Amino acid sequence: MDKEILAKASSLIELTNGNICNHCLGRKFSDVVEGNGNVERGEKIRKALELPEYDEEIECGICSDIFKEIDSSLLDLVYEKIDFLEVEFDTFVVGCKLPKEIVEKDAEISEKLGLDVEILKREVNREMGKILEKNLPQEVDFDKEDVIIMADFRRMLKEDVENPVQVRIQINPIFIEGRYNKLVRNIPQTKWPCRKCKGRGCEACNFTGKQYPESVEELLSQTALKYSKGYEAKFHGAGREDIDVRMLGDGRPFVLEIKEPRIRKLDLEKIEREANEAALGKTAYHNLKYTVRKRKAEIKTSSPDTYKVYRALVECEDEIREEDLDKLQSLHTIQQRTPIRVSHRRADKIREKEVKELSCKYINPHSFEMIIKTEGGLYIKELISSDEGRSKPSVSEVLGTQAICAELDVIEVGIK
Repeated sequence: MDKEILAKASSLIELTNGNICNHCLGRKFSDVVEGNGNVERGEKIRKALELPEYDEEIECGICSDIFKEIDSSLLDLVYEKIDFLEVEFDTFVVGCKLPKEIVEKDAEISEKLGLDVEILKREVNREMGKILEKNLPQEVDFDKEDVIIMADFRRMLKEDVENPVQVRIQINPIFIEGRYNKLVRNIPQTKWPCRKCKGRGCEACNFTGKQYPESVEELLSQTALKYSKGYEAKFHGAGREDIDVRMLGDGRPFVLEIKEPRIRKLDLEKIEREANEAALGKTAYHNLKYTVRKRKAEIKTSSPDTYKVYRALVECEDEIREEDLDKLQSLHTIQQRTPIRVSHRRADKIREKEVKELSCKYINPHSFEMIIKTEGGLYIKELISSDEGRSKPSVSEVLGTQAICAELDVIEVGIK
C-alpha cells in the first residue's frame, strides 16, 4: 500500500486515539484503497499498518458507533413503523439525519488531513439500504420511490434517551389523471375558503370554512381519499372555467394529487363509478388513470398551448338584425388587457390571443348564440362586453351596441 496513504492513515488513527471503526477508517480512503466496501478497506489498512483488529467494545471517535445502531435496531424500528401505519408500498429509498457534532467532527478531520472523500451521511444511507433491501420484500428505486424511510440519529448522543434512533416513513403522493365535466353552474373547480373568515369557520359559512359547499375537486377527492387513506388531495386542472360556467363535451384534463396515501393500488374504475354516482347531475369524471409527477406541471401550464371551444348566449342592449352577425367574422386577433374582474390577482398586461373559428345563431332582436373556437387564455366574457375598452376588438364594438355574455359553456378543451 502506498506510503503516503499509510502515513495519512496513521495520522487519522492518532487523531482519534485509535478509536476508529473500520467503516470510518475505510471511508476516509475509499478513493485510493481497493476493497469490497469500507469495512474491508479499513481491515486492509489495519493489516498494512500491522495494527490489531478493531475492538468492537470501543466507541468510534468519529461516528459514535452509528453503524452498530443500524445493525442492532434499524430493521425492527422500520417493521414497527410499517405495521403501525399499515402503509402499502413496492419501492423505497432511505435517508438519515445525523447529530450535528458528528457531522462537524467528520468534516473537520477530513479537512485537517486533506481527505476529499464521501461524507458520513452517504455511507449511513448505503448501509441502511443494504440491510433494508435484504430483509424487506420491497426494493430500492431511486427514480420511482413510493416511500422514503428516514432514520433520525440526532438523539443518540444524549444521555438517558430511551429511543436514540427514530424512524419516520415519508409516503410520496400518487397522481391520477382524467377529465371532468361540470354539469351545473355555481360550483367552483377547487375548494374556496370563506371570504370572511379565510377558511377558519364562521357564521357566514356555517362554520365550514368554505365559500361554496362543493367543488369539482371535492366531489372526486372525497371518494379517492376514502380508498387511498390519504392525508389530503390537491386538484390540478388544465386551466379553469369561471364558477358560473359549465364544462361540457369531453371535459377538461386534470391531475388529482393524493398526499400520503397508505394504499397505493386503487381500483380507479370503482372510484370513478362511485364518485360519479355521488355527484350525479353536478359533475362527472372520466378515464381515470395513474400518471407521473411531472404531469402535474404539464397540466397546470398547458392552458396557453390548448384551444377552447365555447358556447355563449349573448344579449344586446339595442336591437340587432340577423345579418349583423356576419360582421363578427372580422374577429381574429384580439388584444386583451387583464380583465377588471381578475386584475386583483393577475398581472396587469396586454395579451394577444387568436379567434380561430366563430359561428352565430340568431335568436331574437336582442340575443343570439355564438360558438367560438379560440386560443387558450382568451377571456370570452370580456371579448363580448369589451370590458370598458380593455378588449379590442370586441363583439360590442363590432355590433355597435353593448353586449353581455348571459350564459357561457365550455364545450371542448383540446391540444393544438
